Amino acid sequence: MNYKSDPQAIPEEVDALAKAYNQLRKEIGKVIVGQEDVVKSVLISLFCDGHSLLVGVPGLAKTLLVNTISKVLDLGFKRIQFTPDLMPSDITGAEVMDENRNFTFSKGPLFTNILLADEINRTPPKTQAALLEAMQERSVTVAGTIHKLPKPFLVLATQNPIEQEGTYPLPEAQLDRFMFNIFLDYPSYEQEIDIVKNTTSGKKIEPESVVTGEQIIFFQKLIRKIPIADNVLEYAVKIANKTRPNTALAPANVNKYISWGAGPRASQFLVLGAKCHAAINNKYSPDIEDVQAVAPYILRHRVVRNYKAEAEGVTLDTIVKSLF
Repeated sequence: MNYKSDPQAIPEEVDALAKAYNQLRKEIGKVIVGQEDVVKSVLISLFCDGHSLLVGVPGLAKTLLVNTISKVLDLGFKRIQFTPDLMPSDITGAEVMDENRNFTFSKGPLFTNILLADEINRTPPKTQAALLEAMQERSVTVAGTIHKLPKPFLVLATQNPIEQEGTYPLPEAQLDRFMFNIFLDYPSYEQEIDIVKNTTSGKKIEPESVVTGEQIIFFQKLIRKIPIADNVLEYAVKIANKTRPNTALAPANVNKYISWGAGPRASQFLVLGAKCHAAINNKYSPDIEDVQAVAPYILRHRVVRNYKAEAEGVTLDTIVKSLF
């Protein structure tokens, strides 16, 4: 189809998005066994031009998933292994002097389409902050000069939730830059059998590239054109408002267990995520169920529990789901 968008051609374009999503999911499934919700969430964040934080114990194929996504999308891919001695210039790049004693900018690994920020919480806040401008503005400022990042640009960061020694918690400002916080769980017994068979047989499975960068950019623009009913938009904003303690819409359990709630960026992501969730399910406009489907991934890292919630073992997902 023609990817120079006609503002009135929404149904045809949404059908193309749903088809592309199913093709991507099929190709990723050749390599990644199970983790359907994780794959769906990462693809939604990609189509919404958002970033994702993948949280899971070692060995759950977080790195393999990101690498596979880059292959099926035919996009540039780079990996940064975050360590305590990593400096901001190691990520962004720096001004270097050439043989003629002139300074030129040497690009860092940020200049790619898909960036895997592996174990992002193992590097100090100064280096973590180097990602803030890139994630929000899609640019890097070095020596007073702004350098634009390539499009599309997606950060997929991983984090180990168990081993906390030698880690630096991500600041709230950076957590808020991530559209989704996605938990990876252990595979089922049957899925683990398939994983072991595939990885110990000597056979190498290579997924095919099915979507180009140009198409991804087109779909990102399409998501924003999808119409949404006023009551659905108001529902999304109300959900975000309910997370803020001691406000008019806050329920009793939020006032009891929450210190800080989600900001306006959560409302924006709820609407965009609902639009994309509707589109990949062949719907031309989102409904309340689409908002509810993406809400846990968007809100769980934007809401801060207080000591009472931690003492009583009340989880963020329990609180978020009660808002519905």
